[in-house]
Amino acid sequence: MSPKTIKELNPKKILVRATNWIGDAVMTTPAVHTIRKNFPEAEITMLAVPWVADIFSLSPDVDKIFVYDKKTLYQGKVKGPINLAKALKKEKFDAAILLQNAIEAAIIAKMAAIPIRAGYKRDGRGVLLSHGVNISDETRKKHQVHYYQDMLRGLGLTPGPDHLRLPLPEDLLLWAQGVVKGFKFQSPFSNEDLQQGKELPSLAKLKTLETADASIPVIGFNPGAAFGPAKRWPVEKFAQLAAIISNNYGETGCAIMVFGTDADTETAQAIKEFSVRTPYHVQDMTGKTDLQQAMALIKCCDAFVTNDSGLMHVAAGLNVPSIAIFGSTDHIATGPYFQKAEIIRREMECSPCMQTHCPKGHLKCLETITSMDVYEKLVKMLPTNPIGNS
Repeated sequence: MSPKTIKELNPKKILVRATNWIGDAVMTTPAVHTIRKNFPEAEITMLAVPWVADIFSLSPDVDKIFVYDKKTLYQGKVKGPINLAKALKKEKFDAAILLQNAIEAAIIAKMAAIPIRAGYKRDGRGVLLSHGVNISDETRKKHQVHYYQDMLRGLGLTPGPDHLRLPLPEDLLLWAQGVVKGFKFQSPFSNEDLQQGKELPSLAKLKTLETADASIPVIGFNPGAAFGPAKRWPVEKFAQLAAIISNNYGETGCAIMVFGTDADTETAQAIKEFSVRTPYHVQDMTGKTDLQQAMALIKCCDAFVTNDSGLMHVAAGLNVPSIAIFGSTDHIATGPYFQKAEIIRREMECSPCMQTHCPKGHLKCLETITSMDVYEKLVKMLPTNPIGNS
């Protein structure tokens, strides 16, 4: 007699182990919704590291967040997981569904005495799972959204729609809209214009510009990527793109928000400084927001220009038209899962190499993508063409 499926066992208290990266977490949101739809009465707790917890804390598919903070509560390579397992054991979960592939996730679930432990048989953890799923060759060729859904299908669950789900509360969106409105309500004249004695527009004219949302495009830049330089389009090309946008939209105004962590602040400043004619168009948001605030601001963008990174997937989950620039990574498996996202890449005999640094030392897959290549696609996404363009 074959063992019962998870759905037949119908657990009432489920722990879901989240993936550890923002982009991966976004790509699991359809799978998390599938779990909710298959177990509508269950209490679902998401076990997540701090930097992805915000992806799920607003989700109607999740009841609780259990933060796996390795820097404070669960320190130590051995002691940390042991203490986490002890804490989870007290919660008396019926099932653990492991979206994360690592063996550590299975070890912790086992030590926490969770009877149902389900996930892909990866990283040598098959013997630790009560319900393991083999990865088919077909699944390996699919986008990561389908990768997680296929796992749940293998566990006997009925998959829900493959839609990314990133709900945002109204008060957060209103805050973001207010911030962006402040960026729009600036003179479309530069410091250079003032030095040349040009007359500033009247307050009435500024108000007209500020309220005419369609004429003042809002563009997000995401120049960072934690993976390594083989994922990052050169900063000077982002800077050149900002200069082109600022020059072409300078008479009516535009807002370019540069997103990222504190580590990206120097990059943001370089982009701002390169856009000499209208530097105030570039707003440095790096390190100034938490993840949910960044998400709300991205939602306000008319378009988003990004490397292959977590915020690329956030933009896709928020239905923001995007241009994703790919270098060393697999655009099929991890590209933005959104119809209005365009991927720009250069096919090379060595791509995708999946390396953090170019093995050949030239980064041609990124270097040969010009700022004008990106601008020509970007301008088609914006609500209006620049002055002088049809």
